[in-house]
Amino acid sequence: MTTAVASQSASAAAPLLTFEDHRWTQFLPLTLLRPVFDLRVGAGTLAWRVGDLRPESSGDGFSSLRGGWCRPGLQEIAARTTGLDINTALGGPTLLLNGRGIWRSLPCRGESGSWIGVAGTDRQFACVFADAELARTLAPGDFLEPDGSDARFAKLPRRDVSECVELVDWPWNLVKKNQELLLADLGPAVLSQPDESESPRREGVYLLNCGGIRIGRETKIFPANVIDADEGPVWIGDRVKILPHCSIQGPAYIGDDCVLQAGTVLRGGATLGPFCKVGGEIEGSVFAGYSNKQHTGFLGHSYVGSWVNLGAGSSNSDLKNTYGTVRVPINGTEVETGEMFVGATIGDHAKIGINCAIPTGASIGFSSAVNTVRSPKFVPNFQWLEDGRSVLYEPERALNVAEKMMARRRILMSEAGRAAFLEAAAVTRKMLSSRG
Repeated sequence: MTTAVASQSASAAAPLLTFEDHRWTQFLPLTLLRPVFDLRVGAGTLAWRVGDLRPESSGDGFSSLRGGWCRPGLQEIAARTTGLDINTALGGPTLLLNGRGIWRSLPCRGESGSWIGVAGTDRQFACVFADAELARTLAPGDFLEPDGSDARFAKLPRRDVSECVELVDWPWNLVKKNQELLLADLGPAVLSQPDESESPRREGVYLLNCGGIRIGRETKIFPANVIDADEGPVWIGDRVKILPHCSIQGPAYIGDDCVLQAGTVLRGGATLGPFCKVGGEIEGSVFAGYSNKQHTGFLGHSYVGSWVNLGAGSSNSDLKNTYGTVRVPINGTEVETGEMFVGATIGDHAKIGINCAIPTGASIGFSSAVNTVRSPKFVPNFQWLEDGRSVLYEPERALNVAEKMMARRRILMSEAGRAAFLEAAAVTRKMLSSRG
């Protein structure tokens, strides 16, 4: 009898799906080549956090994360990076979760029938449970219009799901949450296997609070390094190389195949996605992956996209001299953050020249090049700044440079990637023309 009931319950469980909504533009330039739910924070992406909830054992009436809905031009890219079924039709009752949510738990399914979940003091659209009837009418792209524009949702009952999720609106929200999420993500159960014994111990490497440190397979840590987990755990992935005289303070996440150059200072609250090469001083920042900051210079409270290169000596400010709150130019329009510590938001494929000073709260555009002593606070996408002038970085030429950089890591840009890269230029032109 128990087995039969369990089987019946499992068959009735509704799958999860994560979706982009119309606020994806508030995360530009980071979201030109990735959906919002593929943004990295803590030890994984926003979609990863949903997948890690393991709802099968929660008894809430839902199964696992199966798919995602995003802009059509990102379908193939998102499928490859997330491993999800992207932009596929719903097969029946489904819980659809807003992809810019930091989901801590899942709401209960409750009684039969569709309903809307809202969160926060402003009651933003957080999720929708679609019964079979509503599911048949939904399609990818339905959530890319403002919340109140869809008559199908107008009469659905609404629940407050704020205890389950925090919706983020801007890139600096992710940076601010990063340290807290690292502490939550890297608990004892996560760190316990494999532990630092997977890599040979080296004389002169100092591990403070060994139980809070995970060192992956084939990772090389040279002498004269300090890894300090007293204030939070430290995750070091597989095949990482940490050269001498580095200081790593937890909480920190260092992804697979990263390189920390000699003398690197990695302060608490830092996340490095895979294949990053870093040096200098980094504090409270997120690197999406495949980016370089190999030399001296400071980077604080910043979000760095993929395939970014920061030249030797480049540094950013993350605190105003007045100790006031920071305004950030999102898509060229300044937004008040209400925060004192806000660094730079740097889009994919951006290049920062040597000894460049980046002002507090700067936004550096997708595939831009800043070869100046001081960066403007706002650098549009596809802009080449040099010798006091700013010119269009011709998209085909920028694409050629991007392919060369990726080839250095033995990665071939796909046809879908090329199309999305050029579409980013078209989106940029459209947004510029709409602003007049």
